[in-house]
Amino acid sequence: MDAETIVSDRVDALDPEHILGRGVAEIEAVQAVVERLLPPPLRSIVDTQFSVSHLLFDEYVLRLAIQVMQDVKLDAAIGTWASAAEAATRAGLDPRASQVPVDWLLRHLAARGAVTSERHDREPRFLLERVLPALAPAAVVETQRAHDAACLPAYTIAETAARDYPAFLRGERSGDEILLAPMRLPLWVAYFSNDNPLYRVNNRIGAAALEAWLPRGANTILELGGGLGSGASAVLEKLTAAGRLGDVKAYRFTELVPAFLRRAERWIKERFADAAPLSFASLDMNRPFVEQGVAPASVSQVYAVNTLHVAHDLAFTLGEIRQALVPGGQLVVSECIRPSVGQTLYPEFVFNLMSTFRAPRLDPDLRPNGGFLTPEQWTRAFSAAGFADVRVMPDIARIREVFPSFYAAAIAGTR
Repeated sequence: MDAETIVSDRVDALDPEHILGRGVAEIEAVQAVVERLLPPPLRSIVDTQFSVSHLLFDEYVLRLAIQVMQDVKLDAAIGTWASAAEAATRAGLDPRASQVPVDWLLRHLAARGAVTSERHDREPRFLLERVLPALAPAAVVETQRAHDAACLPAYTIAETAARDYPAFLRGERSGDEILLAPMRLPLWVAYFSNDNPLYRVNNRIGAAALEAWLPRGANTILELGGGLGSGASAVLEKLTAAGRLGDVKAYRFTELVPAFLRRAERWIKERFADAAPLSFASLDMNRPFVEQGVAPASVSQVYAVNTLHVAHDLAFTLGEIRQALVPGGQLVVSECIRPSVGQTLYPEFVFNLMSTFRAPRLDPDLRPNGGFLTPEQWTRAFSAAGFADVRVMPDIARIREVFPSFYAAAIAGTR
């Protein structure tokens, strides 16, 4: 039995209380298998409490997805067989804005049994054979609150996106307007926080990997897309706890969004005044690094958390990173990982609103889709860019056999 079947086999029979009732014992059984596949530093990170919250939030996003489907009449649009594009046209949605999100909504519901799907001329088609169930998202919120209220910032972000999803799909509002308006900054501060277990898992896995693979000596670390600073904070805390802060000669934090960069600099300096020399600058990973003050062969580690999957041209960015590294230097990234090709993940519900996420430059072999990549796709992309000794922590290829939606891992490669 895998973790998803613990929740329910039928979308109209889901009950969040089940996850906190007799389902917990079953989740613990799966967790015991997963724990044996985790390296020791990650066993306290991916525990039963996290896994229960992960499944609850997956259920919450499912209910929001059903709500959006009903709000924009996509359920009526698939009363007869239709591709995602045909369904969007029938529902009167904007063809450009809705292309990726509608495809995701339909595939997400099909994977959970709410919608029927088939392949026709190599393109998936969808059919609603029964009325979508009425599942109240608020019920999951209350179950999550009782289990671990620290995860609620993720719920707030998802609910914020869901509220304006119809306007986005109709082309009336952009993703930037919905998600990146100045008034939304406090929501992102709470979401991209090490106090939020549903996000900190990436920060803590990344920090554990960086510390495990960091060589002894004087290292210069360049962080890309550092956001609001929680990834850097997790790294500096991990290195301090391991007694290895002395192995860092300099930590160069970079972020493209000015408001994020300003807040991160202030917050990190307050918390780590005695850390290794810190510097803060803007850096666009889609432009040549040398033009932005990063000289060739000038850093020993490049680090990034949930950043490279939004590179417009992943091959270009990996090439710039490799050029910035000294020979023998390492690229270490912590990413949301797509466990298998075509699988939908709940973070995509929100981030599909952003064009940088859903519409990068594609490559059929190395970058076949926007958003998240599988471990095999990451490994091929690193190798194609000239990185050696490419490795993944934890072994997500084995973990997905028992926990199919487990999505967090670090990938590293050496110049």
